[in-house]
Amino acid sequence: MFYLLLFYKLLQNSLKMKKLFRFVGLALLLTLLFFGYTTYPKLDLISGFSAKSMASGHFIDDRSLETIEKKDNAIPKIDWATNAIDETGKLAISSVFGLKKRKAIYREGLGATLINDDFDVAKPYNVPKRTKNKTNLPFPYGDKEQKDTVFGNLDYSKLEKAVANAFDTNGVQSKRTRSIIVIYKDKIIAEKYAPGIDKNSKILGWSMTKSITATMFGILQKQGKIDINKRAPIIEWANDERAKITINDLLHMNSGLEWEEDYTKISDVTNMLFLAEDMTQSQINKPLIGKPNTTWNYSSGTSNLLSGILRKQFKTHQEYLDFWYAALVDKIGMHSMLVETDMAGNYVGSSYSWATTRDWAKFGLLYLHKGNWNGEQLFNADWAKYVATPTNGSEGGYGGHFWLNAGGYMPDAPRDVYSANGYQGQRVFILPSQEMVIVRMGLSEDKTFDFNGLLKGVVGSIRSNSK
Repeated sequence: MFYLLLFYKLLQNSLKMKKLFRFVGLALLLTLLFFGYTTYPKLDLISGFSAKSMASGHFIDDRSLETIEKKDNAIPKIDWATNAIDETGKLAISSVFGLKKRKAIYREGLGATLINDDFDVAKPYNVPKRTKNKTNLPFPYGDKEQKDTVFGNLDYSKLEKAVANAFDTNGVQSKRTRSIIVIYKDKIIAEKYAPGIDKNSKILGWSMTKSITATMFGILQKQGKIDINKRAPIIEWANDERAKITINDLLHMNSGLEWEEDYTKISDVTNMLFLAEDMTQSQINKPLIGKPNTTWNYSSGTSNLLSGILRKQFKTHQEYLDFWYAALVDKIGMHSMLVETDMAGNYVGSSYSWATTRDWAKFGLLYLHKGNWNGEQLFNADWAKYVATPTNGSEGGYGGHFWLNAGGYMPDAPRDVYSANGYQGQRVFILPSQEMVIVRMGLSEDKTFDFNGLLKGVVGSIRSNSK
């Protein structure tokens, strides 16, 4: 009898274990299915982002793989990627759990480009011509250091405190500021860098590149080579309502075209940046969802479409590549800047330009001086007013590929502030009423970094300031 009872209990336990294994197996299967449905499609984007970031950071700014992983790529899910750098082939290779391997290649003069399996790495390519003129002048018009200047109306202790407060201390990683420079009346009055970053470090501006792209149109218009009020030269729009869209509408982001700008999922913008061969085409086939010049919708696709329109203004690809540097970048001494291209050889006008903090500041100074650079007028003075004027539908927050404070989103900063903005909190602030430019480069956005507080503190150091 005892053995029968023992056998019965063992049988019961065995059945329970089988049920448990079945439950665990089912749970594991459901987990894998959920992962496959929600995450697997994103692996292309994760490994693509990581490979592109690795190639650019390493080959443009000489950062180590470990530094890029711990800082630039310390983003949820992006940190899933496993990365390698091929020094000989000038490649960065990334994958996620061994899946969805992506490559980015670095080419001198063009930066890093995320490539697919069909890309011919041995194919010859055009490189923009660069010119560096030695002026024997101090910053910002030359490479010499400025003479010490003390402004009687500045409270330097307040200024130092405002700048210092923008940086992390005691090992805390929340504000994640990399650099700040404050320029007042063309003089550097404050400059600070995080450990591992200095005045020679090249930093990705992300969407500040959009403001560079817009500036090229201002220069072309000054030269009489384009009229932004004319209809956009897009053949695909010729026979429908999109034919009414002007270049001006595109610069204002109020074309009315459909576009999804969401970096947390597979969307129009992530497909463009991490999968498209020719990024200038991504916006073209989108339908109208609003009326041109009334419906504002932020779109990186629009900025790359504008880069494509710029390319059409030149007879050759070489002329297009040269123009950005000859007419703007090298003209104002932004010699550290590199604007990267896509697989089709277009400048990625939405997102990919690198420069030192000081060179980003030069771009802000060009606008502070309304297009005049050391006596030479690069774009008409009213162009600065144009980009800083609120566009229809933006509620005072956006102009011509620049962000504005006209709507008061930074309540303690002057209302005339306008800025080039980029992902992770890249900013070039132009403050006309204060004769000031403030640049902040970092790895954190508005939710964790107080831009309003930064501007309030810096402007508050001017004793006779007015909003």
